[in-house]
Amino acid sequence: MRVYIPATLAMIAQLVADGLIWPVNGTAFAVTPALREGYAAGDDDELGEVALRDAALASLRLLAADATSELPPRRAVVVADIADTTAVSLRPDLDDAVVRLAAPVAIDDVVAAFIDNAAAEPDVVAAIAAIDSADLGDEDAELIVGDAQDHDLAWYATQELPFLVELL
Repeated sequence: MRVYIPATLAMIAQLVADGLIWPVNGTAFAVTPALREGYAAGDDDELGEVALRDAALASLRLLAADATSELPPRRAVVVADIADTTAVSLRPDLDDAVVRLAAPVAIDDVVAAFIDNAAAEPDVVAAIAAIDSADLGDEDAELIVGDAQDHDLAWYATQELPFLVELL
């Protein structure tokens, strides 16, 4: 099963250093039966984009929780293929695409990472400050968060991650 793990640059650096990533509370996103049911049309690639966007939004929440990081404020999503699907449990009580991972993910299972470019940083910083208000329904805050979400995430192959971390 392909999973989309919300992350921060600090988590990416830890993945490179340790060869493992442990999603916060085991939470990741995937194309689940509930997600498929929620869309009248869409193939796995299109639904994967939905799960990726959900993970990117969750990454924004991780950034808001880690205000002390010295690394640039950029959303990050680690994409991995989990062979043992028994290690993945569905969490439709949280959202249609949410899954819970029972174990950390090894770098060998990571397919790629999606990370914001430097140009997104001002919008990401503004969204970090507005994310709680957006969650509570503040329309202006939702627009600010939407501005950050409008930035496309850059794709990085797994073997590029050590170089990315080195350049931070």
